[in-house]
Amino acid sequence: MEVKDFDPTRKFVRVLATLPNGLIEFEFAVGEPELAVELVMPKAAFDEFCASNQVEFIADPVAAPADGDAADADFHWNLHQATHQRFR
Repeated sequence: MEVKDFDPTRKFVRVLATLPNGLIEFEFAVGEPELAVELVMPKAAFDEFCASNQVEFIADPVAAPADGDAADADFHWNLHQATHQRFR
């Protein structure tokens, strides 16, 4: 298991979607991008949030679990996915 240095000064944003009403759905993480919360904000608030937190943007999409049959595979999803696709 690889041990990473946790750096709480690094903040990350991954944009998930821009909704028709102008709201931005995104993930925000502190220290490491793998552990994130999902937020929704109007565009102006999102821009201010990103600037004040000096975020690093993550362009890659949310990764799917490597093994769909793994014992914990049912827990590899995010809220954005849950609202846009059916689960088992």
